[in-house]
Amino acid sequence: MPESEDWPEGRPETPAPQLDADASKAAAAARMTNQTKWVDMQVQQSIQRGEFDNLPGAGKPIKNLDRDHDPDWWVKQLVEREQIVVLPRSVQLRKDDAELDGLLDTQTTEDGARRIVEEFNERVIAARYGAPEGPPLITMPRDLDATLDAWRERRVARVEAAKNVRREQPPRRRRWWRR
Repeated sequence: MPESEDWPEGRPETPAPQLDADASKAAAAARMTNQTKWVDMQVQQSIQRGEFDNLPGAGKPIKNLDRDHDPDWWVKQLVEREQIVVLPRSVQLRKDDAELDGLLDTQTTEDGARRIVEEFNERVIAARYGAPEGPPLITMPRDLDATLDAWRERRVARVEAAKNVRREQPPRRRRWWRR
């Protein structure tokens, strides 16, 4: 048995005697009474040592103390703290569909763009075959070839625009220390 304040090393370990039901209940009640005294003594000693001084939030009211007990309090606080927005699948897919071209424009390779469109289409198809939740699902899967063709055209236009910007800038003068 590990050494502690309650069980010093020199004290021999003896098995507890078997008690009848009434005696067992009385012993449990006595342990509970002594346990609260022991806990109170530990708290008082910690206060005297100053372990509760300068704790964060000292002197401030405890948040949500006046509310009724809510078993999902921790989930609600997580959603509030992390600013999590949970939308029905149909609404989330509409939002993702509206943002898909912008997301594709961040890709530099056709494989990356293809993977994003395929993943989007898989989610749309899974939502169509799943149980309906929230508003009706009106989002359709994207035509992969047409979407990638549009991505290629936008990419060429972006590259040309970047080249034009570089051409319009005055040439930088070379410094004698940068050769």
